[in-house]
Amino acid sequence: MKKTKRSKKILELTGEEEKVYNVKDAIDILKKCPKVKFDETIEVSIKLGVDPKKSDQQVRGIVNLPHGSGKTEKILVFAKGDKVKEAIDAGADFAGEEYIEKVKNGWLEFTAVIAAPDMMREVGKLGKILGPRSLMPTPKSGTVTNDIAKAVKEIKAGKLAFKVDKNANINTIVGKLSFEISKLLENFESLISAIIKAKPISSKGIYMKHLSLASSMGPGISIDLQTLNVT
Repeated sequence: MKKTKRSKKILELTGEEEKVYNVKDAIDILKKCPKVKFDETIEVSIKLGVDPKKSDQQVRGIVNLPHGSGKTEKILVFAKGDKVKEAIDAGADFAGEEYIEKVKNGWLEFTAVIAAPDMMREVGKLGKILGPRSLMPTPKSGTVTNDIAKAVKEIKAGKLAFKVDKNANINTIVGKLSFEISKLLENFESLISAIIKAKPISSKGIYMKHLSLASSMGPGISIDLQTLNVT
């Protein structure tokens, strides 16, 4: 297959053979890759040494990225009464109990969901729609709460939820390519710290088996786990 100028430049930066890098160098390589017409997202992929089929080896949690994710969230809040105004005033994009029917009918123009506790009886019926998209609100993630304003502001500020998938992988983000390297490093450190804290007690052996960074249109770069002091 004929290589494009962009792919040739990327190959010059990464080399033919897969190497491992520390996080700072990996980000530096991604920043040197030929630019595209939009601000790319820095994505993190982690292979964990857990068995997601076992209920006591689920890995999930939340992290507040100190410099935000750079992602523009569209927040839907399931609420009624005064909570609707509270949600909108805090920055929610959509709020109200009427959105339950809209979602049932296929409307999915949102990226995050919050629910007041008194709405969960009806919201629970949307499990088959929201669950597979990792959008189902839960008390553990802080997205089922009476403090709607706080939850909305936290998500807008860069709060992320992470969860291991059926193949023992966590795929998430740490910011935009345009962020300063120092800010991406701080976001990355916060994410890794949260994932380490979420390690199941029953997990034995190596916890993190592989970790890579990539930009939306860039190469995947393997990270030297020894530089993270993670086992």
